[in-house]
Amino acid sequence: MAQGRGWEGTVLRLMRAKDFTLTVTRAEDVTPRYRRLRLADGGLLAATGIHPAMWVRLWFTHTGRPHQRAYTLVDPDPAAGAFSLEFALHEGAAGDWARAARPGDTIEATVQGTRFEEPAPAPTHVLAVGDPAALPAINSVLDAFDPVPATIWFADGRPDLPFRTDAARHDLRHVSRGELPDRVRAELPGILSGTAHPYVWITSDTRTTRTLSAYVRRELGVPRDRVHALGYWRAD
Repeated sequence: MAQGRGWEGTVLRLMRAKDFTLTVTRAEDVTPRYRRLRLADGGLLAATGIHPAMWVRLWFTHTGRPHQRAYTLVDPDPAAGAFSLEFALHEGAAGDWARAARPGDTIEATVQGTRFEEPAPAPTHVLAVGDPAALPAINSVLDAFDPVPATIWFADGRPDLPFRTDAARHDLRHVSRGELPDRVRAELPGILSGTAHPYVWITSDTRTTRTLSAYVRRELGVPRDRVHALGYWRAD
């Protein structure tokens, strides 16, 4: 199944990645720029199991070449062999496919590299930084650590996005993308000072993620095993 996927497919095959064919069963436009697809998993969940913020690589064709992007599973149901994927719609192969996807359409997926290491001791406060591309992962982390309180700095969000936040225990702070790093630097230290066991989850664009993860670890002294930082996309 990895044939025709270029060097990425070759490397994943050598790393014993597992390949599956997903089939669209339902499509929903959450907003004009955010789309949810329900998919039959082709045996994926039975073969791999599930964990918080689990993700798969989807394979697209872009200018005649293979192209892969990672997406977080939403509401995985092993008994039904199904899960959803949510797409913040941008220009490009992934967005084009998601916009056009209809029940019966299929797409190839690879599972390799996804993992989740639960911090110990358990968090007493989750501090998350992200944007629409990271919303499924942030929602998954909030679900995993229910009912732990959380503070979320969210860039370029809309109130009609499918946030799984509870106003009683989640402080959702909408910020513009340009002010995101400064807002986190200004507000995070005060929250950390009153938190016994923080867990920091940073999943924004690559540049912002690197900047903030370095700040949290080096300047604020949060241990590496209490910080998850992964750039979800590259800004122009």
